[in-house]
Amino acid sequence: MILYAAPMEGITSYIWRRAHSHWYPGIDKYFTPFLTLGKGKGFKTREKSEILPDHNRGLPVVPQILTSRADDFILMGRRIADLGYDEMNLNLGCPSPTVVKKGKGSGFLKDPDTLCRFFEAIFKAGEGLPEKISVKTRLGVEDGCEIRRLIEIYNQFPFSEVIIHARVQKDLYKGAVRMADFRDALKASLHPVVYNGDIFTGADVEKLTDHTGYREAEPSGGQVAVERSPGRCEPDGIMLARGLIANPQLAEMIQTGSRKDILRLKGFHDELADGYEEIMSGDRNALYKMKEIWSYLLLEFPEAKKTGKKIRKSVHLQEYRQIVDEWFLSEAENEY
Repeated sequence: MILYAAPMEGITSYIWRRAHSHWYPGIDKYFTPFLTLGKGKGFKTREKSEILPDHNRGLPVVPQILTSRADDFILMGRRIADLGYDEMNLNLGCPSPTVVKKGKGSGFLKDPDTLCRFFEAIFKAGEGLPEKISVKTRLGVEDGCEIRRLIEIYNQFPFSEVIIHARVQKDLYKGAVRMADFRDALKASLHPVVYNGDIFTGADVEKLTDHTGYREAEPSGGQVAVERSPGRCEPDGIMLARGLIANPQLAEMIQTGSRKDILRLKGFHDELADGYEEIMSGDRNALYKMKEIWSYLLLEFPEAKKTGKKIRKSVHLQEYRQIVDEWFLSEAENEY
């Protein structure tokens, strides 16, 4: 099963991506938090830092962009290609009200006809863009059945793949995913489809796996290709989001069934904290980043409520490090 790491604003930075890939195998692609153009039509310093080749060396990284303007998409795409990337991803999934009000992210899904013209313009431009263009979408804005029209549009264009978060914009990240609507989209899509939404365990993946609907095509380039046919029941891959932040070992556990390794989690944590401390001015900013990470990590350790409270109350990085070191030591002793 192909597994991707979802873009999560403020969390899956290049510091997180490098630390994660160092300690944990299993991720086939890391997607950057979305990039936008500033008023001067350039990337902001922080966003430019996310896609610098030196910051992503050796990593399978896909820059994701957020725009509803074809000319901005083309401009960003050419700059991304100049940096050596062969794929870019369009964000049509962000449900944030501030983004949606601007007609971007999942807000762009409100107007399928305009979206279709947008695609016509970017694929007509062609030259200078990354070889592969993928799209990350929601099922719609108000109702999951909106995906039927959206899939009809996506099928008209040569996307490398379509990543579908199985909720609509108004759902945000709440409530159950809309599996019936996702499966309708999966069966109708002519492109490879990647599933996104509420994958926290290997059992969640098993609910998605069903090998019907595939057939082998003729070998291409020395490899056996898989012909995607309407009516298939299994997605081509899965994009992990909150589940991967809460359990950085999730992709490996899905692929191999390995047990959770607390010592590796400490190694990952320490590299992450060191990385943020190195690039941020003042330890408060690095501490804020680590507290945000712990808001997810603690979901995997519900018995660590007291430690979580201490982490939230810590005001200095040194104090914070002492708290987590003691917790990791205690967990390691219990594990071994």
